Amino acid sequence: MRRRWTRPLLVTVLTAVVLLGAGVALGPWHRLAPERAAPATAVRSPTQELDAYVGRVQAHLAAVPGDWQGWAALGLARIQLGRITYDPAHYQAAETALRRSRQVRPQDNAAALTGLGALAAARHDFRAALRYARLAVAADSYSADAYGVLTDANIELGRYPEATAAVQRMLDLRPDTGSFARASYLFELRGDQRRAVELMTRAREVATTLDEITFALTHLGELAFGAGDTDTAAAYFAEGLARVPGQPALLADRAKVSAARGDLTAAISDLRAATATLPTVDHLMTLADTLNAAGQAGAAGQTDDLIRLSARLPAATPATTDIDLILFAADHGDARMAVTRGKALLAARPGIKVETAYAWALHAAGDDRAALHHADRGLRLGTRDAQAHYYRAMIRLALHDRAGARADLSRALSINPHFSLRYGPSARATLADLGGPA
Repeated sequence: MRRRWTRPLLVTVLTAVVLLGAGVALGPWHRLAPERAAPATAVRSPTQELDAYVGRVQAHLAAVPGDWQGWAALGLARIQLGRITYDPAHYQAAETALRRSRQVRPQDNAAALTGLGALAAARHDFRAALRYARLAVAADSYSADAYGVLTDANIELGRYPEATAAVQRMLDLRPDTGSFARASYLFELRGDQRRAVELMTRAREVATTLDEITFALTHLGELAFGAGDTDTAAAYFAEGLARVPGQPALLADRAKVSAARGDLTAAISDLRAATATLPTVDHLMTLADTLNAAGQAGAAGQTDDLIRLSARLPAATPATTDIDLILFAADHGDARMAVTRGKALLAARPGIKVETAYAWALHAAGDDRAALHHADRGLRLGTRDAQAHYYRAMIRLALHDRAGARADLSRALSINPHFSLRYGPSARATLADLGGPA
């Protein structure tokens, strides 16, 4: 997100891509004169600008309740707040505002349709997101935000050629943090680390808000860590935490760096702080793995119990199951639940990340031939995913394909030797038993 923009051509042969489930921000700031981001020394809440924006729009709508664009902008802002804070109450408020916009202007309301698509994506209903995005594009073929939602929905549904076309159109219309970040993901999941970093750096360059800057720094750090570069990752996470101290995702990411460097005490401290604020399944799983690595099995077991509790929450449905819950069940003796949830999630979101999780669930259930099919599909884009290669290695080993297992384990550890506290020791020991790196 840093340099002056030069149009990043997504060549037509790049037809298979995937976007991280978290998504990219679709902000409402295009209607305002953007406020420049604060310098790193000025600590502000990541929602400060959005909260102020929401207050101004609400005051405006109280005076002018017939402003359909205002209602749509309010809805988009609420979605953004929900993404940042993980508070689902913002999503209900967003839906109310967006439907009010459509009531005021039922036809040719691309803004409200885009917002409803973004809301559906935030709720993991990607088929509804695709439907709304198509309607939005039909209403306004120059809406960059509509093409952003169209990109996200197509990716989660495994429609990679369509996603590529949509993000290219978004880049053509508005080269900003959202479009550059999406393009970065496309190259990342095609295994092109250099282009992924380059485009995410461009996204950082053009970022104008604290949330956008933090988003870019987080993903630049994660790209570096995923490639095994702990020093670069640590620098990006440190810069992000200097801007937003205590930000949970950055704390969890910094913990991975600390663990990779052997400082499990610092890692546990960061993860406890992160999960106290944002107890997501992936953060809790990382905490449990780190506690186990530190010899604190009792505390790790208590963390596992919290994860099991989250799987039973009323809002959890087969279509919205966290991918990490499938992996957790597979690793903790509940292969039947892992397969059931994995199959349902794959039907709802047939993307490569779900293919990989379902493969691991099938392996846990002993169905390794089916597991290998899905593991292959999970890696079909050429993604540099160390954990996915580890999963396929163990599946191949179960099928007595020692050469294939050796190749995948070698690939996993060459991509990122620090990819997992849980699986790393097994990967190294198994590779040694197979004769070392291929």
